[in-house]
Amino acid sequence: MTPESTLETLIAAIKPLDQDAMQLALARQDALTKPRGALGRLEAISVWLAGVYGTERPVITGKAVIVCAGDHGVTVEGVSPYPSAVTPAMVANFLAGGAGINAIAQTVGATVTVLDVGVATDLEPHPQLVIAKVRRGTGNLICEAAMTRAEAVAALLAGASAAQDAVQNGANLIAPGDMGIGNTTSSSTLTAWFTGRPVRELVGRGTGASDAMLERKIVVIEAALERVKPASPLEALSEFGGLEIAAMAGAMIGAAVSRAAVIVDGLIAGAAALVAVGLAPGVREYLHASHMGRERGHAVQLEYLSLEPLFALDLALGEGTGAALSMPIFEAAALTLTQMATFDGAGVPDKL
Repeated sequence: MTPESTLETLIAAIKPLDQDAMQLALARQDALTKPRGALGRLEAISVWLAGVYGTERPVITGKAVIVCAGDHGVTVEGVSPYPSAVTPAMVANFLAGGAGINAIAQTVGATVTVLDVGVATDLEPHPQLVIAKVRRGTGNLICEAAMTRAEAVAALLAGASAAQDAVQNGANLIAPGDMGIGNTTSSSTLTAWFTGRPVRELVGRGTGASDAMLERKIVVIEAALERVKPASPLEALSEFGGLEIAAMAGAMIGAAVSRAAVIVDGLIAGAAALVAVGLAPGVREYLHASHMGRERGHAVQLEYLSLEPLFALDLALGEGTGAALSMPIFEAAALTLTQMATFDGAGVPDKL
C-alpha cells in the first residue's frame, strides 16, 4: 500500500458522529436538576462529546497535547524577527518543561509530546519526543514548493500516527500544537487559498513583526499565491507548507478516525484544520474551537469552518496553549452531563 493510499484509507475510516448517542444525551440534559438550557454552551458541548465518543455518558479519559515542529524556508525573506535557530531551542524548552504549553498542560492535567517532522537540525532523543523527520525544513514558498506531494503525505501520516498513539495511551481529547519560526506566513497563505479572502485581511504580525516585516510578509504571501494556483488541498499544502501544519492536519484526521475530540488552537491550528477538512470533510464534526486568537486570520478561519470559540484572551503564542487552557471546559461539560442527578433520580419536582 502506498502512503497516499494509506492516507485515503484513513480518511475513508472516519465515521459520522453518533446521532443516537447525541439524542440520548440531549434527553438526559433536559432531565437534569436544572432549568433546561441553564448550562448554556456546556450542554451543547456535552451532547457533541456524546456524538464523538459514541455514548450518551461521555467520559474524558485523558488529555494530550501534540506539539508538531518544523522549520520554514521562507524565513530567509525577512518575515519574522526571530531566526530559525529558535525552533530547535524551543523544542528543547518544551522537553525540559519550561514553555508556556508545559505550564498550562500541567495545570489541566494534559500530557505534552513533541513531534519533529521538519526541524532543520537533529534533535537529541527524549521520552517525550517523537522523531519522524520528513525533511530539514521546507522550501521557500515565494519561489518554490514548500515540499513535495510525497513529503506532505508523509507529514500527514506522521501526525495521524501520533494522534492514534495518544489515543492508544488513553487520551480522547487531543490538542494539536505548533512550533516553527515562519509558520504564520505559511498559515496565512493557506488561509488565503482556502477562503479566497484578500491577503491584507488575513495577515498579522506573528511573533512581533515590525511594520516593515509585516509589509514584506504580505508581499511574500501574495507572490506565493501568484506563483502557483493549486488545484487541490493536498497541492496547496505541498506548495505553501509547512511540515508541522501537515502533521497537525494529520493529527486531526487520526483523532477523528479514533473517535477522539479535537480542540483547535490558534492561527496555525486553524490552517491545519482547513487542510484537514479540505482533505477529509468528515473531520469537521470532530473539531471544536478553543479561543479567538489575536491574529487577524484566525477569525476568518473559524468563520469559514463554522467553529465558535469558547473565549478570547488575546492569545498569540501557539504551541496548543489556548486549546490546553480550554480542556477543563470540555471536562466540566462531560461531568455535568454524567454526574448530575435527574429530577426523577433526586426526587426533585420538575417545573409544572
